[in-house]
Amino acid sequence: MSKTGIMICGHGSRAKSAEEEFALLAEGLRARYPDTPVEFGFLEYSAPNIHTGLDKLRDAGVTEILAVPGMLFAATHAKNDIPSVLTTYAEKNPGLTTRYGRELGLHPNMIAAFEARILEALGMDHVHDGDLYDTMLVVVGRGTSDTLANAEAAKMTRIVAENLGFGWAETVYSGVTFPSVGRGLEMALKLGYKRIVVAPYFLFSGRLISRIYNYVDYVAETAPDVTFFKAHYLADQDHVIDTFMARVEEARLGTLEDSRDLMASFQDRLARGEVEVHHHHAEYRDPLDDENPEGHSHEHDHGHHHHHGHGHSHSHGHGHSHGVYRHIGHPNGPRTMIDEGVCCCFMSQFPDEVVAEERRLREKAGLSNSAADGNRHQHKQQYPSCQKQT
Repeated sequence: MSKTGIMICGHGSRAKSAEEEFALLAEGLRARYPDTPVEFGFLEYSAPNIHTGLDKLRDAGVTEILAVPGMLFAATHAKNDIPSVLTTYAEKNPGLTTRYGRELGLHPNMIAAFEARILEALGMDHVHDGDLYDTMLVVVGRGTSDTLANAEAAKMTRIVAENLGFGWAETVYSGVTFPSVGRGLEMALKLGYKRIVVAPYFLFSGRLISRIYNYVDYVAETAPDVTFFKAHYLADQDHVIDTFMARVEEARLGTLEDSRDLMASFQDRLARGEVEVHHHHAEYRDPLDDENPEGHSHEHDHGHHHHHGHGHSHSHGHGHSHGVYRHIGHPNGPRTMIDEGVCCCFMSQFPDEVVAEERRLREKAGLSNSAADGNRHQHKQQYPSCQKQT
């Protein structure tokens, strides 16, 4: 009879605290899997090593190992080093089956975990759109020689910046890539924000975390009029443990949770009623179709779909659909597109005061408002429900 065990594979750190925190993570997983052996191990610096953890699972009678990299992004260690260790071990133990999962990545729970740390640093438990337009976010990634892993850190920055609504956001790195933490913070000061949140996207403590916080303190001394907020690293939050569980289950099933199959994703959302089929002018329309005698439709029936907390999508007869953009009035956002031919779906979302302010600025600069009210007011009059929801 087969028996399954779980192996969490870490990199390791010279800091004893990081080793201890990784062990706490394993304890959290054991609590979630009371009937399944859970072990952990490291590639280097820390004990136990990965082989030791695998030995414990084998000696406990495990015949199938679900191994997951305890890493945020897939760089060299997750892509090459850990798979090499697992492959070597499997060759020496032919009775074992090993399934290797993937890194934590940009799972929704990891995003939630990171946002929670940022809000903690600010002394907040929630935000409204606009609350943080005067605040800058600086995310500190690990930094590796792997370009795609570095890009994932920058992607996380963008997701969190839009979700929480920061005025500006940048990504800096503590590792081998650029910009470095010190240089990045110096550049951040030049943008003029008086509130800056520095958030290390790290799982555990260690020397790098200490260096990051020290950089913040050093730069803060040069700018006494700026308030810096230092976010805590992720650690063993429930959101993080939930993500590990998701990755373990992916390894068990051999399927990815977030499918990249766009048609399959669309069909799934269609079945749940989250989207509807709409038609574009580019589609062929039979000119002999009795229900569409002119060969096209431009009825503007405006079937809106309201998604609480995320606005609503605009599915128009003019051939495309748009969702409400929460930060349409962002001071550094798309307001410069007002009266510049922006789609009426978006034009109608701008608050009146933002439109008036932008037009004043354009007039002061001697720029023409030739498109002035045109599409926007016509759209509002015809479709009064097609406005930004507050």
